[in-house]
Amino acid sequence: MTSTVGIDLQDTLVELTDLHLQAKQLHWNVAGRHFRTVHEQLDELTALVRDAADTVAERSVTIGHAPDARAITVAKDSPLPDAPEAKVSDAGAVDHVVALLTVITERLRERITRIADLDPISQDLLIGVAADLEKQRWMFSAQQG
Repeated sequence: MTSTVGIDLQDTLVELTDLHLQAKQLHWNVAGRHFRTVHEQLDELTALVRDAADTVAERSVTIGHAPDARAITVAKDSPLPDAPEAKVSDAGAVDHVVALLTVITERLRERITRIADLDPISQDLLIGVAADLEKQRWMFSAQQG
């Protein structure tokens, strides 16, 4: 149990940490007519994801798996597309966040299924994370043209 669940929690932690960093990067560099709305929404996403990452890491420790969210690990292991380096339009930021959230929620759903019989507590945690991220995906995608 611990190995499969630990790996799934670790992969989730890496993705959440990358998402947190990318949302903050976009937050600092977003520009456009809807700047304020997107800027504030990115801050909300950052806070939500930071808390989720902490919860996932603590669950990992609880089941005996050492979490690793070092920059080198996240850079090496994250499957997420990279955020733009510089200024990004509000529409571009929204599109990028929707893409990130789509990747993460799809991967979370696979993990939720995989660990269902191994560790229902970790499964429940991932279900909660997925629900929050799917809501964020809906809220960001509602701004797409």
